[in-house]
Amino acid sequence: MSEFRVQHIDHVAITVSDIARSRDWYREVLGLERRFEDEWGDVPTMMCAGDTCVALFPAPVPGAKPAPVGEMLSMSHFAFRVDRQNFERARENFRQLSVDIRFADHGASHSVYIYDPDGHQIEITTYEI
Repeated sequence: MSEFRVQHIDHVAITVSDIARSRDWYREVLGLERRFEDEWGDVPTMMCAGDTCVALFPAPVPGAKPAPVGEMLSMSHFAFRVDRQNFERARENFRQLSVDIRFADHGASHSVYIYDPDGHQIEITTYEI
């Protein structure tokens, strides 16, 4: 058997109820930039930071909402790692935008959790504590 090594997560694909609203939210709140618009148009809408992207796909039913956690197999959350300086900048940015956050001290790391307009949980984490 030949071995291979994963470099990093390329993207996380999520379903959203309104592509434009989500695109704007990921740009404004997380500072992600849109990529591959010429190649793929709006499906998926790729919002990226560095080499990591969030792929936004339209919900198959307009206005659909994510199932409550625990009612089906699903993703709990996804996380972006930042250094300490950018962790503090993110907290301040969220405060200025009136985005509700939950802070967690995990011992080895600090995290803040936020929710996008469709209720997907996003973690911003730093191991520089």
